[in-house]
Amino acid sequence: MKSKVLIKNAPLVTMDENCGVIDSGNLLIEDGFIKMISTGTEEIPGDAEVIAGEGKVVIPGLINLHNHAAMTLFRSYADDYPLMEWLTKKIFPAEAKLTEEDVYWGTSLALLEMIRGGTTTFVDMYYFMEQTARACQESGIRAMLSQVFIGAESSSKGFNTLEDAIKFIENWQDQDNGHGRIQAILGPHAIYTCPPDFLKRVLKETEHLNAIIHIHLSESRDEVEQSLQTYGKTPVALLDELGMFERQIIAGHCVHLNDQDIEILSSKGVGISHNPCSNLKLGNGIAPLQKLLENKACVGLGTDGAASNNNLDMFEEIKLCSLLQKGTLADPTVIPALQAFELATLGGARVLNMEGALGVLKEGARADLAIVNFDKPHLQPHNDPVANLVYSASANDVETVIVDGNILYDRGQFFTLDEEKIYYEAGKCARRLRQ
Repeated sequence: MKSKVLIKNAPLVTMDENCGVIDSGNLLIEDGFIKMISTGTEEIPGDAEVIAGEGKVVIPGLINLHNHAAMTLFRSYADDYPLMEWLTKKIFPAEAKLTEEDVYWGTSLALLEMIRGGTTTFVDMYYFMEQTARACQESGIRAMLSQVFIGAESSSKGFNTLEDAIKFIENWQDQDNGHGRIQAILGPHAIYTCPPDFLKRVLKETEHLNAIIHIHLSESRDEVEQSLQTYGKTPVALLDELGMFERQIIAGHCVHLNDQDIEILSSKGVGISHNPCSNLKLGNGIAPLQKLLENKACVGLGTDGAASNNNLDMFEEIKLCSLLQKGTLADPTVIPALQAFELATLGGARVLNMEGALGVLKEGARADLAIVNFDKPHLQPHNDPVANLVYSASANDVETVIVDGNILYDRGQFFTLDEEKIYYEAGKCARRLRQ
């Protein structure tokens, strides 16, 4: 792969401070960064690979804030169950059979899907994270990875422990050699699997490791009612009392929130992953997204795992996050197209504390971007490219994906992943797990 790539004469959805759209611009990538954006006729570097931009639209890479990548192996395995029954009777027993090889191939399958759909960064929480990191390293995607764990009293049941998670972070820091594309973080599962005293231990370790926390929070009504009965507080209020929000945290879901919860999350700058498709499929409800944004909460989007979605299409999340709020509030003006698209780009970057580096097309930002082919009936005419992206586009419209300046996917071809082998191996793993 060449270190220089020039995308020429293409509309650019910059998502910069002006959130502007450049009708026809040139974007030069060099050594992993966006070196230049122009609308002129500057001389093309002789050693640059040129991509013609006519009929296409260039966007910042999409950021998926909440996933369990290897759960692609459980896609269509346990549909149409309530959350706790889905977890305890179907998913947890199946996951107890997982091997390192399963997680590697399940993750690889997820990476095919995400890269092909324009996702350049994702946040993951699962088992055998060394294998997820290995797959991510090979694929070229950017990732934050947490070894999921629950309270120590449950370690005998085959779940990871806090010690396993710490070991993963320490091992990965040694292997990464300062490259920074893959970051190891801490992943306590949820308050109903991690009691307060245990979460205090987790908090102490984050100070030692300087690690981000990734946790499920207020996902279901049952979770909130259980917390009120057990602790006399909502899950959000409990974590606030424990001091968890003094650290950088990514909270997955945040569906069932009262006004005090929203005030806490907003004032403490908690990063929220809104996952509308998974929330709907598991019957968990609709998060108060508009209210969170009105209170200036830090919100981005995620897909959750393919077992509860059942795809990893961020375009679907973008569209749905807007339509759900318009419908439930009976107000077509809320979450307009630009704001919805911002959640999957700039919003995700803010949650990850990487604003200015990711989720934007501007000089000096990381060269993480996607090119969408607009030469399709459902994306014509080009009255408003952003509206087309939000209300009409899907992952299948992505033509080229670049991460860290490297072309990972272009017009049906992967350059870092063996598509046929991954289909074969992931299918073999899924068949064994079903049995």
